[in-house]
Amino acid sequence: MTAFFKSITVAVLCIAINACGSNSGGLQISAPPAPAGVKVGKPYKIAGKWYTPEMNPTYNQVGIASWYGADFHNKKTANGETYNMNALSAAHTTLPMPSFVRVTNLENNRSLILRVNDRGPFVNNRLIDVSRRGAQLLGFERRGTTRVRVEAVDGANAPAQVAKSNTPPPIQRQAVERVAVESLELLAPPTQLDQQPEIQIANLSPQAKVAISANDDIYVQVGAYSSIGRAANVISALQHLGDAGMESVNISDRKLYRVRLGNFNSSTSANSALVQILKLGHNTAKVVFD
Repeated sequence: MTAFFKSITVAVLCIAINACGSNSGGLQISAPPAPAGVKVGKPYKIAGKWYTPEMNPTYNQVGIASWYGADFHNKKTANGETYNMNALSAAHTTLPMPSFVRVTNLENNRSLILRVNDRGPFVNNRLIDVSRRGAQLLGFERRGTTRVRVEAVDGANAPAQVAKSNTPPPIQRQAVERVAVESLELLAPPTQLDQQPEIQIANLSPQAKVAISANDDIYVQVGAYSSIGRAANVISALQHLGDAGMESVNISDRKLYRVRLGNFNSSTSANSALVQILKLGHNTAKVVFD
């Protein structure tokens, strides 16, 4: 073999070795391409936090689910569809749209296939927002939030599963009267707030007494805020006192974000949380019943 061919052989071997070495040490596997008609989206920023959408067929996470309903019904979702609170859909911060997920309520083991067609929730510690119908079938509509597992599902068979889940007749929406506790008086002076006094039934309105006797859910309503960022900050500051949640409401044609803690299993625990919230400067906080 001549020196020329020896040089060529050595060069080829070096290239091959280098290629193998680079593949074994730092191989970059890109995310699978999005199927036709599926939108992944670019990174975006909400309330100071960045979110990066991506294809993730092995997505499997545990976290807190909430739901959204009438305030968004018939409005546009992030991918341009019309939101139907009675359909089996969901909002997620990073999964592609549309895509499908299996949501399992870890409190009762109910499981449901939902179609992701919207963005959210943008509240600390929330993993997914489901439709009102989804919350009903998963068994946490009244509670408002629950702990769930969210798993990506192959879209090939998911639509049929969603349609099958939708066959039961729609659940009629129940009118819920929100009764505020009136004339709540803290019996202890300001220097003795840590005593956490009981709610005095004698000081309540007839509607509130009925709510207590009917064992309705008990919440502490902290306040309503025009900024979702402000509401999220309040939730973060109060999470050590209970299960904090947020819902969108329209008051006098103005969109506000209402923050609540609960539900509480007794008026004593609700009043205890109220005392602590008032001490933190949330002077409009009050106990309410659903």
